Amino acid sequence: MVVKVYGPMCACAKRVMVCLTEKEVEFETIPIDVFKGKHKDPEYLKLQPFGVIPVIQDGDYTLYESRAIMRYYSEKYRSQGVELLGKTIEERGIVEQWLEVEAQNFHSHAYNLSIHLLFAKPFGITPDLKLIEESEAKLEKVLNIYEERLSKNKYLAGDFFSLADMSHLPFTDYIVNTEKGYLIRDRKHVSAWWNDISNRPSWKKVVEMDKAPI
Repeated sequence: MVVKVYGPMCACAKRVMVCLTEKEVEFETIPIDVFKGKHKDPEYLKLQPFGVIPVIQDGDYTLYESRAIMRYYSEKYRSQGVELLGKTIEERGIVEQWLEVEAQNFHSHAYNLSIHLLFAKPFGITPDLKLIEESEAKLEKVLNIYEERLSKNKYLAGDFFSLADMSHLPFTDYIVNTEKGYLIRDRKHVSAWWNDISNRPSWKKVVEMDKAPI
């Protein structure tokens, strides 16, 4: 059965699509026009009561929140595709640790930079220069910790690509494509890590999907 992924080609939907691709799960995208407020339509709210994206439908099963969806498919198809959770309970613990680091330490600063540097105009937002400055300073501190971690490990959870790395793909891509891209490029080990994960066929596939005409 083909999994349905609801949402535009936003960062959180891309996380899900990369995960499904790595796990060799067939899916189709169901566009939701957030500019027209379709994510607030009653029918959509039946799937996602908070009115955010993405949502997946897997037969009769519905799930939202991108990191929860990634965890679900990585577990459901554990023996299929790439192992994304680690082979031991100890490895799983480190994967979960760095997923939390991404969610709690990296995400908000990367999100602020992305919104105010790339998406302010389309969303009718005036870029907040103070917030940009503050977010950059906070993200620098986080990335310094990443640099140390990645000087000793090829990937965040160790020597294997995992959900922890995958979860960083969309917003790191946004940052690299702004004038703040040096935050990634100027850190030797972070830059090498980014070059590695951003060249995975799964991510390239999703990037191409984003470029495709609707």
